[in-house]
Amino acid sequence: MRLAGKTVVLTGAAGILGQAITRRFAAEGANMVLVDRDAGRLAGLAAALPAEAVLSVTADVASAGDMTRVAEAAEARFGAIHVFLANAGIEGMAATMADYPDDLFDAVIAVNLRGVYIGIKAVLPRMADGGSVILTSSIMGMMGTPFNVAYTASKHAVVGIRRSCAIIAGPRGIRVNTIHPGFVDSEMLDRLIAQHADPAASRRGMEHKALLGRLTLPEDVAAAALFLASDESRAVTNHGLVVDCGTLN
Repeated sequence: MRLAGKTVVLTGAAGILGQAITRRFAAEGANMVLVDRDAGRLAGLAAALPAEAVLSVTADVASAGDMTRVAEAAEARFGAIHVFLANAGIEGMAATMADYPDDLFDAVIAVNLRGVYIGIKAVLPRMADGGSVILTSSIMGMMGTPFNVAYTASKHAVVGIRRSCAIIAGPRGIRVNTIHPGFVDSEMLDRLIAQHADPAASRRGMEHKALLGRLTLPEDVAAAALFLASDESRAVTNHGLVVDCGTLN
């Protein structure tokens, strides 16, 4: 068991990617603190895990009060936190900058960027030395696009947070890394490509662009996250791990 005895705080737990990470981490012995705004889906996910090894907390990751409550609850239930995986995110919309609603830009930044910042501030003081902070970025955090500037900007900024926090946390032996998923076969991707004129053609185009000829699966990202959460990555920090089936090439 690669995470036996470790406590993991996971935001965005109720989404497809969060569910895959939860299943993989729980199978490796982790105590899971599951955080999401969707109380119903969160409860269903928690019900599938051993009661003694799970704590679910309905919270808004962009709220400092909510995330302080999450960190305090995790510490009270399981003791020190060993892994923080800031995975909560929203996709925004596929639109040019000229057509992008300002209020939606603010909403994307609030979850994808402020949520990461607030979460680290709440959790890091309660994290055990030698722990691991994992931030979900995207291949869009490594490239530009004429569409969805809010999502792209937020995922670039997460890399900036990683670089700074790796310096801050390094003296305590805490590693800080980002995961950069490609086009993940998920509800989020479905919602985005549904805005395209020909969603099926868009999906085929994404598959064709990847060197491995397929979309990235949630389980692929969960496996990468497990490596970064485990002691096997004890010498890896301030690194961006790309999991995209070769889309960036």
